[in-house]
Amino acid sequence: MKLSRRDAGAVIAKPPTDKLGLLIYGGDAMRVALKRQDYLKALLGDAAEEEMRLTRIPATDLRREPAMLMDAIKAVGFFPGPRAAFVEGANETVAAIIVDTLADWKPGDAQIVVSAGDLKKTSKILKAFEAHREAYALGIYDDPPDRVEIERMLTAAALRADGPVMGALEELSRALDPGDFRQTVEKLSLYKIGDATPLSLEDVTACAPASTEAAVDDILNVVAEAQADQIGPVMRRLQSQGVNAVTLSIQAMRHFRALHRTACNPGAPIYGFRDRDRMMRQSRDWGVAKLEAALGMLTDTDLQLRSAGQTAPAMAIIERTFIRLAMYRAS
Repeated sequence: MKLSRRDAGAVIAKPPTDKLGLLIYGGDAMRVALKRQDYLKALLGDAAEEEMRLTRIPATDLRREPAMLMDAIKAVGFFPGPRAAFVEGANETVAAIIVDTLADWKPGDAQIVVSAGDLKKTSKILKAFEAHREAYALGIYDDPPDRVEIERMLTAAALRADGPVMGALEELSRALDPGDFRQTVEKLSLYKIGDATPLSLEDVTACAPASTEAAVDDILNVVAEAQADQIGPVMRRLQSQGVNAVTLSIQAMRHFRALHRTACNPGAPIYGFRDRDRMMRQSRDWGVAKLEAALGMLTDTDLQLRSAGQTAPAMAIIERTFIRLAMYRAS
């Protein structure tokens, strides 16, 4: 069955032990790896590998030895507790092996956990997991962790956050890659050793990285400061570095949301930016009304980029939006 993001949080946090298993896939390898790690830890506990209750099978090995997965799920372990066979980096070259193994799975067998990159809707692996009543399929996209996920991470790190501090952490999660945000939570956990009080804004500021995505910040500052003539050259440089349109859209949305929050509440802290004074100046220059209109433009662009029927070049779409924003700010 296909897992929605809302349901995925509960399944990742407390996996049912009587299910066949989970397919987790997406274009961001780090996000997929973190979710898979959380699922296996919650399912098997910390000692699974030492107790030989977890079998890791790279997809390249499975292609050479197709029986490995079936042997792994049918094997009887020496230690009590749930078992799992994890296939890493699956693709269509091992699809038939995985699909056949799913068909032969019986209650009491080890769970089958599969990680993969981007899968098309026609993928045999994806179809098999979505169609199976006892299996889950979870797509991981570029959305930042929601409040429930952040609260779960804090609980695991023995941390507490209330009110504006949770809001600051949500903002930080949008500014950082998932791995960097997780490292920040771990840093906060070490920072608060011996201190049972809830996290403060000062704690978050002390542990938050000074900046993120410096190269992308260049184009966002050019747009926010109405330098329309510089957009083309900076976009060419970013494109040559492999930055894609969806990343630019997400980061632009994050940047303008931060400007909007600052315009609405000038005293609020700003996390994940190299130059806070610059952000304050940009926020004042735009004003609340124009920032709300800018967020509307960016939302429309993001929906256009993610549309299945989109045929125009993605980078051209986001560049056109950036030019519109810069000219709108200057008007």
